[in-house]
Amino acid sequence: MPPVFRFAPSPNGNLHLGHAFSALLNFDLARQSGGRFLLRIEDIDPSRCRPEFEAAIYEDLAWLGIVWEQPVRRQSAHLADYRAALETLSAQGLVFPSFESRAEIVRLVTQREAVGVWPRDPDGAPLYPGRAKSLLPDERARLLGSGAPYALRLDMAAAVARAGEVIRHLSWTELGEGPQGETGQVAADPERWGDIVVARKETPTSYHLSVVVDDALQGVSDVVRGQDLFYATAVHRLLQRLLGLPEPAYRHHRLILDAGQKLSKSSGSTGLRELRAAGAAPADIRRIVGLA
Repeated sequence: MPPVFRFAPSPNGNLHLGHAFSALLNFDLARQSGGRFLLRIEDIDPSRCRPEFEAAIYEDLAWLGIVWEQPVRRQSAHLADYRAALETLSAQGLVFPSFESRAEIVRLVTQREAVGVWPRDPDGAPLYPGRAKSLLPDERARLLGSGAPYALRLDMAAAVARAGEVIRHLSWTELGEGPQGETGQVAADPERWGDIVVARKETPTSYHLSVVVDDALQGVSDVVRGQDLFYATAVHRLLQRLLGLPEPAYRHHRLILDAGQKLSKSSGSTGLRELRAAGAAPADIRRIVGLA
């Protein structure tokens, strides 16, 4: 079977040089290996995703000379796939609802940090500090019945326990390198992420859940993405194990930085549309990001 690569942007802003590098790298690797190149639109957040940004993604990628298979998978059209995966996790007793707002979580973290160090995930965000797992069934049912907003979280301790002996050997094949130069077989440590969100009341998925489901359903064999997602691979490997999904190879690549900072979609100086308007050609973009 030929290898399958993908580029999966979110239509919540215009593409920048970092997106161009990742898209071009995936496209080049697919061509060099005789493989396939897929485009996926990750539009599960209706509050931020816009049709005009999706249209701009197609236009910018075509301008770069990138060709992708049709049809494009749009996550918003496949919510049933993520709901089925969520039901599988729920049936294993691995999911629980938490009802704290973001402001309440900040307050809880502040209280805990006032008396000691509160753990944070590899991205620097504090682990979930609430006590939703200890709610009595009647209280949980009352809150759900009241229509209160909630997030569905993976009970990380229960998930790791269910993985059992396997979790001690959980790893992934790294064909690129991590932020600290990690390569080869990398040990996965999902517990560093705590009780991650896998869905919300209004959306039956999250990035972590949808990305592993999409990659499996699309037959993606090689996940090529930025080093900012390197440590999240541990969570993805755990979810793949729990859901019985295949393991792709991973290749994490360097980030394109602006004054030492990760690019954002609001950075006009590195936006593809702004660079095009200033007279840049596709060959210029390749040169800027360091691709032949």
